[in-house]
Amino acid sequence: MEQDPDAYQRKVEKIKDSYEQRKAAADQEKGLIVVFTGTGKGKSTAAFGMLLRALQHGMKAAVVQYVKGAIQTAEVDAFARFGPLVEWHRMGEGFSWLTQDPERDRQAAERAWQKTGELLARPDLSMVVLDEVIVSMRLKQLDPARVFEALDNKRPDLHVVMTGRGATDELVARADLVTEMKMIKHPYKSGIRAQAGIEF
Repeated sequence: MEQDPDAYQRKVEKIKDSYEQRKAAADQEKGLIVVFTGTGKGKSTAAFGMLLRALQHGMKAAVVQYVKGAIQTAEVDAFARFGPLVEWHRMGEGFSWLTQDPERDRQAAERAWQKTGELLARPDLSMVVLDEVIVSMRLKQLDPARVFEALDNKRPDLHVVMTGRGATDELVARADLVTEMKMIKHPYKSGIRAQAGIEF
């Protein structure tokens, strides 16, 4: 079957025109609410990738880790190389199936939220990453209404990046960017254990 030699050129020109129109229309700049959710791996990894970009631009940032406990992961030491540009607050007690103590988990989430409030109020920060905060909201360790109020009243130029399974419609409605990770395959199901550089 004979193909139109100009078809590809017309297709890419159409794509380019559409892109240029959208680019021209996007003339606003604001602090974003970013949500990485879903059952798949990569939510925190995506947030830390965004954090890396911000730091490379000289933006000051902070991370509050909900839920995640004392298990050492490489990103803490890796980001320490940025010195005073980034603060890291690991405030979880571990996943609920490890602690098996709902009150202890609630108290840890409350401490993390108090720290979050302090960071959101600081004018020197350009980005705050709230890792696994969505899990704390879903498990009722943290009242979602308090989180929504803080998001509604955050500084207009502050980026807030949130991770965790189970983002609600109400949170999604507030966010400017939402990505849902979907698990297709996972090495655990093939008997492959967690490995450095992939899981921690």
